[in-house]
Amino acid sequence: MLHYKFYKDETGGDVVEIDTEGMELLHNPILNKGSAFTTEERSLFKLDGYLPPAVSTLDQQVERRYEGFADKDSDLGKYIYLRSLQDRNETLFYSLLLRHLDEMIPIVYTPTVGRACQMFSHIFRFTRGVFLSPENISNIDEIFGSLPYRKIEMIVATDSEGILGIGDQGVGGMGIPVGKLSLYTGGAGIHPANCLPVTLDVGTNNQELLDDPLYLGIRRNRIRGDQYLAFIDQFVQGVKKNFPGAVLQWEDFSKQNAFTLLDKYRDDIPSFNDDIQGTGAVVLAGIKGALRISRSSLTDQVFAILGAGAGGIGVARQIHKGLVDKGLSPADAGARIYVLDSRGVVYEGRKGVDEYKKEFSREEGFARGWSLENPDQVTLHELTRNGGVTVLVGLSGVGGSFGEDVVRSMARNTERPVIFPLSNPTDKTEAVPEDIYRWTEGKAIVATGSPFPDVKYGDRTFTVGQGNNVFIFPGVGLGVLAVGARIITDEMITAAAKRLSEVIPPDHLDINCVYPHPRDLREVCREVAIAVAGEAVGQGVALKPVDRGRLEEHIRARMWTPKYPRYTKSVGGE
Repeated sequence: MLHYKFYKDETGGDVVEIDTEGMELLHNPILNKGSAFTTEERSLFKLDGYLPPAVSTLDQQVERRYEGFADKDSDLGKYIYLRSLQDRNETLFYSLLLRHLDEMIPIVYTPTVGRACQMFSHIFRFTRGVFLSPENISNIDEIFGSLPYRKIEMIVATDSEGILGIGDQGVGGMGIPVGKLSLYTGGAGIHPANCLPVTLDVGTNNQELLDDPLYLGIRRNRIRGDQYLAFIDQFVQGVKKNFPGAVLQWEDFSKQNAFTLLDKYRDDIPSFNDDIQGTGAVVLAGIKGALRISRSSLTDQVFAILGAGAGGIGVARQIHKGLVDKGLSPADAGARIYVLDSRGVVYEGRKGVDEYKKEFSREEGFARGWSLENPDQVTLHELTRNGGVTVLVGLSGVGGSFGEDVVRSMARNTERPVIFPLSNPTDKTEAVPEDIYRWTEGKAIVATGSPFPDVKYGDRTFTVGQGNNVFIFPGVGLGVLAVGARIITDEMITAAAKRLSEVIPPDHLDINCVYPHPRDLREVCREVAIAVAGEAVGQGVALKPVDRGRLEEHIRARMWTPKYPRYTKSVGGE
């Protein structure tokens, strides 16, 4: 095993003692400096002759790599380029990413990562993370024990069944944990050596993948039921045993599994589901930002959520909690929320309602007196026309489902309709912002899931905020780790949403932008982490509590910044 030790020298500079050298050092992405190894380090670590003679600065390396990035003529090509850089030199990768967040977040994560997941078996170049399956899960201790870095504190795991808006991607879902952890490091400063992406390969029901001769996953249909749950439990127990205190983020599990696993393990280990809780928090924050623009109250709104998957129910839960926190009874809060799936509004007694959706089922006679084409199926247009909906959130994955009739109905219900078509990738968004502004005569407040250009309507130009979970999940993870929270509570997630809504700059609200700028990600993550950590301390779930007055200083000190330390020889020991 590689031995290393981080410390500060007498001047406060970063120093790392390591026991590797030569090509092994150059091929270690955590330790590699490439052309930035100093003359002294080249001699000490037997690198002489393996590198061009000129010594580069990190700034020069960033400039060189950005030239290469800009030269790529497709988003997938840029994705491959950045991933290849990360596989060679993590410090350089993160330094480049942080200097070009606006341009690169859509490449390393949504929307480009969706295409990368689809192409995973065709663009695979370098292994990253851990692939667990029923065939090797019994060796989980050995697998975890052989990792080159053992101080794992942040794990993102997926079974790849509900990848973004594109569904089952089998082993290709690994692109999601890799991308998420890149943002944990870039945004929240979690050291890359302490991050572990995990793909739980339980098979795939995607026939196109099974028929692909280059497919890299297990060639069988997905395991289900007790066999699946036993496999997941072996994984969780392996995490608890090998990495006690690590945060586990469940990612892109489909429908009922997402809720089952969250509920089963949330009191057992510090874990959360970003699709349910992160999406709910980021949407609630955006809605609060929109209501700051319209000077309206949360409790005066009527909410419709198109899409009853993990994200949709997560949004409903957060809105419900937000309404209760504002003084409504749970019943009155629920009466202001409509959830719709592919068969229309979810209500009691309707056929085909999955168990996890029933939490937000309306009473059977909720539409009595409405003019309906089919009394058993209340459509989105019928709801917006009859139900007084003022806030509309799309998480359906069905492109164009917010049609002109729906949007114009919203504009008749309220002076400033809030319309968030959040489905990814871009071609699955429920409506494009330009159309929404045109159909509402510039009155709507719009946010999307994928990036869209500014919209000019009349004499005003509106910036479209991106409701990206990146504004929530890295800060949640950092806040939990900063105080050693033993669990992640609903109140901690709500605290994240509240703080995000508060850090939206006033000048953004002036142009209808209800989210921060991606270039401010680092600062946003820090503020969210402070709020989450403070809530954990206040609730008594922090195993390493920090005085609230010191939280900001403590969290700042914990955030890794990509820069090269000085290397010295180690004689062993960690």
